[in-house]
Amino acid sequence: PSSLPRNITSLDLSFNSLVMPHHRTLLKPFPSLRSLNLSGNVMLTLSPAVFSNLGALRLLDLSSCGITYIHMDTFKGLGNLHTLLLRNNSLQELDVPFLLPLKALSHLDLQHNALVSVDTWSLQLMETVPQVRLEGNPWLCDCTAQPLQQWLQRRQGERRGWQSSTGSMPQAGTGQEDGEHWVCHRLTMCLSCATATALPAGKGGRSWPYLVGFLVTAIGISILIALAAKCKLVHRNFASYRHRPLPEISSIGGSPMEDSSSWDRGSCGSHSIPDAADLQAEDDDGFIEDNYIQPSEQLPGK
Repeated sequence: PSSLPRNITSLDLSFNSLVMPHHRTLLKPFPSLRSLNLSGNVMLTLSPAVFSNLGALRLLDLSSCGITYIHMDTFKGLGNLHTLLLRNNSLQELDVPFLLPLKALSHLDLQHNALVSVDTWSLQLMETVPQVRLEGNPWLCDCTAQPLQQWLQRRQGERRGWQSSTGSMPQAGTGQEDGEHWVCHRLTMCLSCATATALPAGKGGRSWPYLVGFLVTAIGISILIALAAKCKLVHRNFASYRHRPLPEISSIGGSPMEDSSSWDRGSCGSHSIPDAADLQAEDDDGFIEDNYIQPSEQLPGK
């Protein structure tokens, strides 16, 4: 707007129907702006380097603008920006290289977007930002959330250390409750899979040895049961090879002892012990006796 003085430091253009310029800078005639509110301008498209002429800007509010993507050069030239508000948008991925030009950034608000995960590099870039708000995003609860969980816990520890060293606490009524400007315990607990890693030291977090012990015990018992069943089967098979046949019963009602005795008597009566003559006859009938001729028995005359 040409009617505004060139030296204004604060401008509120919220809830309008602004059309951002393509390949040009925004509000070029107002280089002294320190606070710019563009919230509520739905379907706002951010071109690369669109704010590059606002080098003195310290606060930029882009809340509720339906933003789905931020180019890495969108905030080029905003080296003095301290506060960036991007809450209530539709960001699905956090391409954090857009933070690289923001050397002085101290407060980043990404609440209530559509973020599901953050990669390790993005978390490293956000380490330089003292206050980060990520509440209200539909984070995925899988293995990809582990770097974010660890980052949150470390940030909570840093906040507690800062409070204990300075002796100051957020004042009531200012909205700076515990975890609002730092990623707080509530955000960690919104990740259902974070409960195991977010337990305080000494009260939990060491239950995995018991789980491993239970699994090992269950596996050992299963192996012992299988071995016992196998040994029983082998013993049964071995015993089946050692059985003896029962004696035949010659008459119904007779005892085995009587039958065996009668069999012995009958066999003794019917078969007599052969004498020497019978053996000789058997030899004459059935066998050829080998007679060796001795040298002394050779015919004389030779």
